[in-house]
Amino acid sequence: MEPLGSSAKQGRKITLNASTLAMSVMVIVLLVAVIFAANSNEIVGWFVVVISAGWLLLAGFMMFGLKRGAQKINESLREATVAATPRAQAGAVVVDEATSQRDMKLDHSFKIVQVQARVISEQRELKTPESEEMIDRALDTIQMTAGNARDMIKPAKPLDGEIIG
Repeated sequence: MEPLGSSAKQGRKITLNASTLAMSVMVIVLLVAVIFAANSNEIVGWFVVVISAGWLLLAGFMMFGLKRGAQKINESLREATVAATPRAQAGAVVVDEATSQRDMKLDHSFKIVQVQARVISEQRELKTPESEEMIDRALDTIQMTAGNARDMIKPAKPLDGEIIG
């Protein structure tokens, strides 16, 4: 099996792992059983040959079946990795809670400014003595809201002082 990240096909290497060792032992057991059965020519010897051949077939089936299954799983993992790569490279945006709250407060400040601008335009059309007071209050509200919003945008001042340990 290849590592998950490898893209180039590597040459097949013969490695001595548990499955290869087990298959070798099973083949040797079968050969020894056949030799003893042929020499003694007894029914018990051939019975042992049949049993060892069955075990060899079972071990071969298990080894090659598991190997094929592992290759399919490896291939599907590789395909999933390839499919997920464009999404990961698209750039996920991580927004922390503080940024989200600040954006919500700024949005609220802009809404206040819009409402006060509408109040000013309505009061300018009325041209009553109370209109001037409403316009002045709306302008004060806009000034205060703009100042608060600018304070939210400014970076936090670094702490200054002595560290006591």
